[in-house]
Amino acid sequence: MRNSTTAVRHHRLIYLLSVAQRRLQRWMAAQPESEVTPARAGLLFILGRQDGVLMGEAGAALDLGPAGISGLVDRTAAAKLVERRADRDDGRAWRVWLTPKGRTALAQARAAAAEVNAALTEGFTSAEIDIVARWLTSIQDKFPRDPLRDPEE
Repeated sequence: MRNSTTAVRHHRLIYLLSVAQRRLQRWMAAQPESEVTPARAGLLFILGRQDGVLMGEAGAALDLGPAGISGLVDRTAAAKLVERRADRDDGRAWRVWLTPKGRTALAQARAAAAEVNAALTEGFTSAEIDIVARWLTSIQDKFPRDPLRDPEE
């Protein structure tokens, strides 16, 4: 059953989503200094699942274009958390690998993410969180990234 436009309108979903995103970003930025920014943590999480991923694949997983993933890998490599290596089969392609320091940072990022996720889900049932997750995921499907309009994201 689909929601009617009238029923959805009173929730002010765009406003609520925007405010929630800004507040969460500000809260995370105010946490004690760490080399692992949320963007870097995203890259580390991907490499924790599959080390040596192609940069383009990492960018797609993070919803970043070529310039965005290149900059993120550059900054993360400068922090010595990852290293970039040429692909053995395709000299034009680059793969990203965790460093030992990156593995330690990944463990810390996982612990920090678990704390934030616990705070975000506090007071809600698993079924309610499943619905929220499904709704947020549906936004990505309904509003796909346009690489021509959003090349730097």
